[in-house]
Amino acid sequence: MSSLYRRFQRVRCCWKGNSSVLETARLRVYFRGLTVRIKICGITRPVDAEQALGLGADAVGCVFHSGSARAVSMGVARDISSAAAGSGTLVGLFVDPTAEQVEAVLESVPLDVLQFHGTENPEFCGQFARPYIKAVAMTADVDLAAVSQRYATAEALLLDSAHDGQFGGTGRRFDWSWADHAVSKRTILAGGLNPDNVSAAIEQVGPSAVDVSSGVEREKGLKDPAKMRAFIEAAKWAMSEN
Repeated sequence: MSSLYRRFQRVRCCWKGNSSVLETARLRVYFRGLTVRIKICGITRPVDAEQALGLGADAVGCVFHSGSARAVSMGVARDISSAAAGSGTLVGLFVDPTAEQVEAVLESVPLDVLQFHGTENPEFCGQFARPYIKAVAMTADVDLAAVSQRYATAEALLLDSAHDGQFGGTGRRFDWSWADHAVSKRTILAGGLNPDNVSAAIEQVGPSAVDVSSGVEREKGLKDPAKMRAFIEAAKWAMSEN
């Protein structure tokens, strides 16, 4: 029996009795650890989601944090969800929300995965019957092994640049040596990625996925198809070389 088949059986058994939609979402993300995947975050228009997924991205993200210039209403998020349906994973980004706020979004928008960028603890993140990603603000003294152990229920850790009052989409990168092949099977690399540096980032860090927002924009919140294409091609080239 192959290791891949055994992994499938373990996840399938863990989710037995839950809805097929949730099982599909869980499996979809779980197997993303088998190769480097690509997520385009900060999507504000359905057309950008369609283009990103059509160009080869695996997931798109919507921001539900009012402090972000890329925040979307639930109506827009529903339209983005419709555009992404059947083509990729839809991720919802939150920053220190209340449980009621998350539930309200889930009642309106069929998110596949939740992503938390604040101080949310594992118990909070895990209560919504969805796979979740926990963002880590990277500094030289972050103990990724300890964070990974604390958030053992997370689908992945998203390593992002640390900037006071800003949660993703800053266009700034951190020192990748802080994450050299650290817990790589559960690592999504973010923070200042763009078409020019994503290949080097994949080679150095060895993440399971890469996440980009400002690096593929023509202006804040509006994605540039040419930049998305260049980013995806560069990421896939790096995968073929490693």
